[in-house]
Amino acid sequence: MSQSGSAGSAGSKASGSKGSKTARATDSSAVDKRFKALDLVMKRQQYRQDALIEVLHRAQEIFGYLEEKTLLHVARSLQLPASHVLGVATFYHLFSLKPSGEHTCVVCLGTACYVKGSGDVLNALEKHTGIQSGATTSDGKVSLVTARCIGACGIAPAVVFDGQVAAQVTTEQAIARIDQWRGDA
Repeated sequence: MSQSGSAGSAGSKASGSKGSKTARATDSSAVDKRFKALDLVMKRQQYRQDALIEVLHRAQEIFGYLEEKTLLHVARSLQLPASHVLGVATFYHLFSLKPSGEHTCVVCLGTACYVKGSGDVLNALEKHTGIQSGATTSDGKVSLVTARCIGACGIAPAVVFDGQVAAQVTTEQAIARIDQWRGDA
């Protein structure tokens, strides 16, 4: 990966590889303060390439999701190919490349939950909200996602509403919660 970049904003530190990282970070920080916070995270990780997943988690916390310019910034800073960073970000379902809604509903589709009716809950939610799993409603209120298994098989079917696991959720209960979030209840 190229080491090019503006050395002027980083002062005299641009001659070594560590100085180049500082120069890149400084250029992006001028645009958005959130990049400054992300740069601190990478600095604490000593710009280690094997810290990529931790850096992406923190980037998602800071930005709300992982947009292209954030992934490119991480790739340049950690001196990784952009395709590698994108590959990691798309491999793990906990990373989001799109903005999330104000509220998040995660329907578990693990075997126990599916057998107990989580597929029906998901279908009802998709029909009621007019969005498919992985999307956000047009009003930005609700993001609907699925998980392969959340490890709550004893309380199937389980649905996670804004991080809170709900047990033995029926389609009516799930729709009522969504309506409450959207102000329809």
